[in-house]
Amino acid sequence: MVCWLAVAPAAAWVVLRLAWSDRGPMVQAVAFTPYAAAGSLVPPVLALALRRRGAAVVAAVAALMLVGAVTPRAVASRQPAADGPPLRLLTANLLKGGADPDRLVGLVRERRVDVLAVQEFTPEIAAELDRLGLATLLPHRMLNPEVGTTGSGLYARFPLSEVGFRRNQGFAFTQAYGTLAVPGAPPVRVESAHPAAPWAVHVVPDWRTDLRGQPAATPRGRLSILAGDFNATLDHAPLRDLIATGYVDAADAAGAGLAGTWGPYDGDRIPPVTIDHVLADRRIAVRSVAVYALPGSDHRAVLAELRLPAG
Repeated sequence: MVCWLAVAPAAAWVVLRLAWSDRGPMVQAVAFTPYAAAGSLVPPVLALALRRRGAAVVAAVAALMLVGAVTPRAVASRQPAADGPPLRLLTANLLKGGADPDRLVGLVRERRVDVLAVQEFTPEIAAELDRLGLATLLPHRMLNPEVGTTGSGLYARFPLSEVGFRRNQGFAFTQAYGTLAVPGAPPVRVESAHPAAPWAVHVVPDWRTDLRGQPAATPRGRLSILAGDFNATLDHAPLRDLIATGYVDAADAAGAGLAGTWGPYDGDRIPPVTIDHVLADRRIAVRSVAVYALPGSDHRAVLAELRLPAG
């Protein structure tokens, strides 16, 4: 009995991830699947040690399914033969504008960022970023600063056209967007993504609706990039469905898909999870992805170094 009790959590987690990752009270728990995968390695050893063959088989299958879902994120995948210009994109959730603006501008300058997507973007931090020189570094922009958590912004080194913003259903988070004109590459549509957070059962439908409402990739049309705080991990079905339209998750493609982007960074004792993403058209090559501390925010900034197709 004790052996089966040890096996049950991993088996239940497999069912949870397969069937309930987008509904009910366990949506938040699914974000911690990498930790469950690591823990699932213990029950098979225990069952074998106790010579419980049936339990060992169930435990081994559960462990293989969880580990098999998670470990590819730590392995870089083969990239398309894009031979156009590089593009460095940084995304950051600013936590109601409370993030350190000096740090953010410093990252843009030091890492030679071409595009900056921001969420929870307020009028105060917008003014401070310009005072610190962001307007010179990234002069093209589509900004919608708002008090609180709903603001969004998009800054670029290169010209932006077809700019605007849209408002999601959940917490009315906005998403700034524009079409980027990079010399030597086709036009690229970029959007600062911020679906609702599934913080309680009654908002899970809004979270699901916002994720399903994200712009699908157009693999036979214009290049597209979504970057921001998706409030979802690769273990959530709605995000995987979005990626399946023709995106790749840049961190996953670069072998950096287990790097935490949200959790303990403002003092909360929560194990880090990966809810900030750069989703790039599958025709775009991913060169590297890195995360950076951003004091004053509960998120880390995510930098994706990409290479565009020639155009």
